[in-house]
Amino acid sequence: MFVLYAVVIGIVAGLLLGGRLERLDNVRLRWTPLALGGLIVQLILFSGPVGDALGGLSPLVYIASTGAVLVFVLRNLRITGLPIVAVGAALNLAAIVANGGFMPAAAEALAAAGRTAAAGYSNSVVRTEPALRPLTDIFGLPAWLPLANVFSVGDMLIGLGVAVAIAVAMRSAPAGPEPEPIRPA
Repeated sequence: MFVLYAVVIGIVAGLLLGGRLERLDNVRLRWTPLALGGLIVQLILFSGPVGDALGGLSPLVYIASTGAVLVFVLRNLRITGLPIVAVGAALNLAAIVANGGFMPAAAEALAAAGRTAAAGYSNSVVRTEPALRPLTDIFGLPAWLPLANVFSVGDMLIGLGVAVAIAVAMRSAPAGPEPEPIRPA
């Protein structure tokens, strides 16, 4: 949910910098079904009995789906802002892999966000000594904010990259037609 704030910030920044929303139509993302598939898998995995039913496979599914989204980002590195997203996504994936398919969340961060540890399979778990602790969910949006949740340094980089990508795309001139290829005489 952290990224939703980044989208809003990117749009506001783009407008304040003289950009136009319709220019977002000019962004050409490659391998979009891979990202959508990875995100849908995570949505299903974390919002119902599916994660519990998969048992020990759930962490592997989470790692694979996160990896799929990272591959999509890497395929689109030519877009301004996505290299920042890639670094953030790689940091998150490193923390998830190092912690056996879970993203540890600091108890203090959960409390700040007004949340508690989930009862079933969740991407966030409280661990006293997580691997790569600085890369885990150690921050919490204040509970009074809509969609308050915990987040990591990687999430901050993903958010920054998304905001930059949107603001820059809103300011970019539409791409012209492809030049005609030069044919030998």
